[in-house]
Amino acid sequence: MSSKKSFIQQYWREKKMVGAISPSSPFLTEKMLEDIDFNNNNIFVEIGPGTGVFTKHLIKKMNINCKLLVFELNTAFYKELISQINDERVIIINDSAEKLENYLSQYQLKKVDVIISSLPLSNFPQRITLKLLRIFQLNLREAGKFIQFQYSLKQKKEIEHVFSKVSISFTALNIPPAFVYSCDK
Repeated sequence: MSSKKSFIQQYWREKKMVGAISPSSPFLTEKMLEDIDFNNNNIFVEIGPGTGVFTKHLIKKMNINCKLLVFELNTAFYKELISQINDERVIIINDSAEKLENYLSQYQLKKVDVIISSLPLSNFPQRITLKLLRIFQLNLREAGKFIQFQYSLKQKKEIEHVFSKVSISFTALNIPPAFVYSCDK
């Protein structure tokens, strides 16, 4: 099944979990990854990869010593990811990002260099959004980076409440157009 078809099916089944009707565009992918120094970062986490659009680009850019933990709660997307990605640097997890610290410990990884998130934060209650953002912030190394895209600025206040240094960029070349929050710890 094509990624686009799979994405649309999951959107109609799980609207609260799948935030868009279409996978992210190459333009959004480029915007999400443009601030990452792939030469000096080795531990990456991706939250809510869906069909793996960002995941595949991360894998291409990561050096040989990197680790990438991928958290996908949607079982259909998880199965699609494990069937498509066979890279010893990548660990695909069918569990909640709330358990990030447990998995870092399980895989003997310390703090994370970069967290990339596609979670549809606007679909979550504010307390859940803040809880997740705090978990991400606590598990980043000093000077680590958290990158999140959203289709509105609705979560700006929550993100700025947890991360003191936030820059926002925009790409109209995505369906729907998207804001990218780049946050430094």
